[in-house]
Amino acid sequence: MLRINHIKIRKDLSNAEVFEIAIHKAHIKKEDILSWRIARKSIDARNKQDVHYTYSIDVAVKNEKKYKKLDVIATSPLKTFSIKSYPSTRPIIIGCGPSGLFAALILTKNKLNPIIIEQGEKLEERSKSVDTFFKTGKLNISSNVQFGEGGAGTFSDGKLTTGIHSPFCQKVLEELVYFGAPKQILYLSKPHIGTDNLISILKNMREYMIANGATFLFNTKVTDFEITNHKVVGLHTLCNGMQNTLEANQVILAIGHSARDTFEKLYEKGISMEAKNFSVGVRIEHLQKWINEAQYGTITKLNLPPAEYKLAYHAKSGRSCYTFCMCPGGFVVNASSENGRLVVNGMSNHAREGKNANSAVVVTVTPDDFMKEMKNNSPLCGMYYQRKWEELAYKTGQGAVPIQLFGDLLEGKRSVTIGHILPQICGNYRLADLSECLPKAIILDLIEGITAFDRKITGFADEEAVLSGVEMRTSSPIRIVRDESYQSISLKGLYPCGEGAGYAGGITSAAVDGLKIFEAILKYRLPPVNTKEKGIK
Repeated sequence: MLRINHIKIRKDLSNAEVFEIAIHKAHIKKEDILSWRIARKSIDARNKQDVHYTYSIDVAVKNEKKYKKLDVIATSPLKTFSIKSYPSTRPIIIGCGPSGLFAALILTKNKLNPIIIEQGEKLEERSKSVDTFFKTGKLNISSNVQFGEGGAGTFSDGKLTTGIHSPFCQKVLEELVYFGAPKQILYLSKPHIGTDNLISILKNMREYMIANGATFLFNTKVTDFEITNHKVVGLHTLCNGMQNTLEANQVILAIGHSARDTFEKLYEKGISMEAKNFSVGVRIEHLQKWINEAQYGTITKLNLPPAEYKLAYHAKSGRSCYTFCMCPGGFVVNASSENGRLVVNGMSNHAREGKNANSAVVVTVTPDDFMKEMKNNSPLCGMYYQRKWEELAYKTGQGAVPIQLFGDLLEGKRSVTIGHILPQICGNYRLADLSECLPKAIILDLIEGITAFDRKITGFADEEAVLSGVEMRTSSPIRIVRDESYQSISLKGLYPCGEGAGYAGGITSAAVDGLKIFEAILKYRLPPVNTKEKGIK
């Protein structure tokens, strides 16, 4: 195909109207066109006096040589695999987040009939449990904002942007569209789905997989691993108080960044893992209307989506301070998964229609930081560090999300009143002093960073901006070490996968890692185990 780049559009037009402008610009005759598609659409707001859309359009023509000035875009199908033999035991996936689901999807499409084990509920029940928690504070520790069908990404903004470059990224987007995502995610520069769309998309995926040979075991927790000669041979599970055993020689471990008891079980079993960097901080809320004006100006007449931002600063301490998982028109959510501990996250629906914008503002911590703090050099030390501050957050907010105005944080005093920004929080919140539930060094870096961000977006350091604590689950605190075959270096047949295993950061990269695991399973297939499958009807 040929690509027509740098098409500047200063009106709200349909794709067909943009296409007409593009082929006119490129001097392409309509009779030569075989097909076309929008390749990319972005907003250029660098000049507030001239905010406009920028498009790229791909066209297939009868004779490419006639249009030598245009870029030729190579299009090739994704690699396909020939499955020569099928294992006698079905592949098992632990975890139903993006990495687990996409591994399950491609296994299903290749008739390998995977079993997906998820400690939480399927979405219909999970949504009710989450809603009950927001309204009453009654937490289901097995099924909540972190656990259940779809993983932690279900109750988020549904961002699909990623820094990785893999042909599988397009595959992930195409599959999401097939199961009901808006087609715009295929070409928007900053695609997102939203919690409301994710719920229906994931249900469609599950129903497709079940109809084609997959088995889902919800409300089922993996409690132990059977190991023989450094190979996984089975799993112990618990469901409604009943124990069961499944034989397995290929287990995809897609447990997510909050599966702390499973991390402890793996460590107990001698599975090689290491502590890794992650980031900690707060959520900050501003009025979305103000963010729109700050990013787009006040002159444009375009019908633009709620504005986003992405900011970074290198603090004097040497740590990085940056914004993360920005949710335009979104809500801060109580994302707790353990009793007596509290953590926050952000969430948006597809329309991003909320009054406030929120984003994590976080500071990177290293193993040196938290091992010194905790006086512990275990690979699980980062997890214990998270737990410590989440317990303090729970106490600080007396079980509710602790919030503080930025001006009060600057002055080192507890907030006693709300300003012009009314918090948009799913769950109860309480005015507090966030210095009681974050390390002093992190507080200083956050203040320095937010003040620096004000030089990029004037008003970001508004004294009445609402801060919510604590943001601790930015990524996994551990990495489960795997080799070139994507198997654990200490347990053959175990495939650590996705964000929880330390190999992804976000929906798309986690889903891509699930597809890579499928590729690895075929390339490095273990000899089948000639045993009869147990526990699955």
